[in-house]
Amino acid sequence: MMPARRDSSRVGLALSNLRSVLLTGLVGAFVVVTGIGTANAGVSRGDRYAGAPWGSRSPVIAQHGMVASEQPLASEAGIEILKKGGSAVDAAIATSAMLCLTEPVLNGLGADAFVIVWDPKTHKLYGYNGSGWSPKDRSLKQMQAQVKAAYEKAGMKPTEEIPLLGPLPVTVPGIVDAWFALHQKFGKLPIAEDLAPAIHYATVGFPVTQVVAEYWKGNWEGFEKHQAFIKDFANAQKVFLIDGHTPRQGEIFRNPDMAHTLGLIAQGGRDAFYKGQIAHVMANFFKSIGTGPDYSDFADFHGEWVTPQSVNYRGYDVYELPPNGQGFATLETLNVLKGFDLKKMGLGSPDTLMAEIGAFRLAAADLSKWYADPRFYHAPIEGLLSDAYADQRRRLIDLKHANPNIAPGNPLPYQTGVYPSGSGDTTDFETADSNGMMVSMIESNYAGMGSGEAAPGLGFMFQDRGALYSLDPKSANVYAPRKRPFHTIIPAFVMKDGEPWMAFGVMGGYFQPQGQTQVLVNMIDFGMNVQEAGDAARWAHVGDATPAGVAAEGTGMVMLESGFDPGIAAALRERGYKVKVTTHAEGGYGGYEAIRYHAKDHGYWGATEFRRDGEVIGY
Repeated sequence: MMPARRDSSRVGLALSNLRSVLLTGLVGAFVVVTGIGTANAGVSRGDRYAGAPWGSRSPVIAQHGMVASEQPLASEAGIEILKKGGSAVDAAIATSAMLCLTEPVLNGLGADAFVIVWDPKTHKLYGYNGSGWSPKDRSLKQMQAQVKAAYEKAGMKPTEEIPLLGPLPVTVPGIVDAWFALHQKFGKLPIAEDLAPAIHYATVGFPVTQVVAEYWKGNWEGFEKHQAFIKDFANAQKVFLIDGHTPRQGEIFRNPDMAHTLGLIAQGGRDAFYKGQIAHVMANFFKSIGTGPDYSDFADFHGEWVTPQSVNYRGYDVYELPPNGQGFATLETLNVLKGFDLKKMGLGSPDTLMAEIGAFRLAAADLSKWYADPRFYHAPIEGLLSDAYADQRRRLIDLKHANPNIAPGNPLPYQTGVYPSGSGDTTDFETADSNGMMVSMIESNYAGMGSGEAAPGLGFMFQDRGALYSLDPKSANVYAPRKRPFHTIIPAFVMKDGEPWMAFGVMGGYFQPQGQTQVLVNMIDFGMNVQEAGDAARWAHVGDATPAGVAAEGTGMVMLESGFDPGIAAALRERGYKVKVTTHAEGGYGGYEAIRYHAKDHGYWGATEFRRDGEVIGY
């Protein structure tokens, strides 16, 4: 029932439906992977000497420090900083900046970031919400009118959903703010030193990796097909094309504009981006195209320190950040699952999958109603994460029959105190240092490369995270000025007996709580090591309701990677699910990175996603 490793795959773009990311949970919106044949179809990979026979590789083990990221040069940059005496946070900043350069198909300087830090000195977890807000001068009514006009200009029938391209989904980037907030609290080296590797490679260039090259090509086809949504595409074309084409695998890509922008940040600090020259360039750009954040939206913005919260799953305390992200959906899912004996049910069995899928669908229904920017809407978090509420929700799962009528629950009776009514893809990486500090960080444009909009001379594209606002005035996640949208990106951390156990994340839009749950179940219930837990075949459920206003589609559809036993698909169909067995990465199964701390050996065990380009480096 466990997966065989698959051949490489090609990434194509399906932008005919601009909302495909909401329905499929793909890593970068627009990205749909279609398997491609190979001349060596009769040959698969060889056999392993140790570990699970279907595993891709051994965990990376090191004593002093470790970086696990989606891109080898980014991991190398973080390790270089650790060896110079930097903290895990310094390494995280270096890794983050390199990923902004080397993976523009997933993130960039125009993106947001969320972080969890384990500080061994204070023996505490710290969370940071580096997500930006909407323009102060655009009301809901104005947004609704501009959305309608954008669809009409593009020759498409208007919908109640904000388009993924153009200036309307752009929010203030939060990633640079996150760097400086983290550095002020936990940094050891000058931030200019942390940014130096990215500045160097932006100047001299780097070879583009396989998966990134395919994503790049696919995203660009979508931009060109739906260019009518983009107000100014010339700036992005100048930055991200080489002689008119997207970079091929192995081709050297340079971004001197980004090198200059990072240099200004290294010299001028946070204010260079949010109040100085860069802020003025961004503000003037949006003024020139007629809509978007103005100078004050950049100058006034600050992220915030938040408190990670947890549930206990079979003796392990799993921590996530509170909304406006979806991390608590993982906690809700685990809370329901702990009422099932998954180990007895069996790894990859129909009963286990029915329990996992059912638990996630319950969490997804709550996600669609309750999760939003807490500065605007006060969700009943204590009730949502309570054991009593989980016990009540668990009764809706029938292991023999899929429930077609799952709806948001009512956590209010389980909420203590007064409940205020309210006014109503991504790259993940982990770092760890010799002192025991560990960082789980995730950053994202949201949909692939982002909005298609780029200010002149800065070397990055603005995110399209604002596409996740709802336009329904009754929604908790309804668009409002200076409001942060619902976010899919969620870093995670696990503690055991009061000590750090694992920093990890699973990328992939709405898939992330599903992926995190499966990784943890694989390790905690079924004893897999940190690498095998990510290598194991994954399922993905699509068709759930979303905070952006997409309605649920009955029982939805279960996507299964081809590594599951063939009988599983038939068993799930008999129990009421539509099922599609996919090849390669067609189903959008995310990307996984993790660093696990082994207290007994005082060492780190790292894992990376074999489905991607990543690498773990330790020393």
